[in-house]
Amino acid sequence: MRNKLALPVATLVILMSCNSAKKSSSETMTDSTNAVENGWVALFDGKTTTGWHSYGKDKAGTRWAIADGAIFFDTEKKEGPDGKSGGDLVTDKEYENFHLKLEWKISRNGNSGIIFYVHEDTAKYKATYHTGPEMQVLDNDGHSDGKIIKHRSGDLYDLISSSKETVKPVGEWNEVEIIAKDGKLDFLLNGTNVVSTTMWDDNWRKLVAGSKFKSMAGFSTYKKGKIALQDHGNMVWYRNIKIKEL
Repeated sequence: MRNKLALPVATLVILMSCNSAKKSSSETMTDSTNAVENGWVALFDGKTTTGWHSYGKDKAGTRWAIADGAIFFDTEKKEGPDGKSGGDLVTDKEYENFHLKLEWKISRNGNSGIIFYVHEDTAKYKATYHTGPEMQVLDNDGHSDGKIIKHRSGDLYDLISSSKETVKPVGEWNEVEIIAKDGKLDFLLNGTNVVSTTMWDDNWRKLVAGSKFKSMAGFSTYKKGKIALQDHGNMVWYRNIKIKEL
């Protein structure tokens, strides 16, 4: 004899599965919508160098490679004869007031940096750091810069030391936030605010005058510019790069 409840129960199971799928789809849609509404934009798609190029070039140098959802500087690739294999990687777009988030990890004895407010005019400025301040990325224990005050990971390079060192060991991912709005500048490293200052005021000018940048007329004078990932000749990885304009 056929069970009269079998069909309704089966139907109920199917309906519940459909509703669950619809709910999951709805939740995903909501998360995606919130991301857009919150203003966050991915600067790196995890697969290509779209939106980036090497400083002064029309595309990213070939030593900037991609693997496992990260972009990294591959020192095992030889420099090409055209000189286009490396160079600091910069965004195609300029940013003024922004909140930048990303993750990085460095190789043993490695050095790199996150540079911002870069004015890309190679006729006047030969390098990104001629105009843009930098958040240092470093193997503090292995690189010689680790012995220099204001040159350690998380520092506002050569200007302000981190209030607290929260960098993780070599090979581990570090979470970074750089928030720049109307001259107010904050660095967060692994959830801790390590630098907080104001740009372009009298104190800032004194900091620059006492630094290695004092002879660079264009340094930190631009209030809008590109973001750069530094090629310092060492292996370094970056991922989950996103930005919100403020």
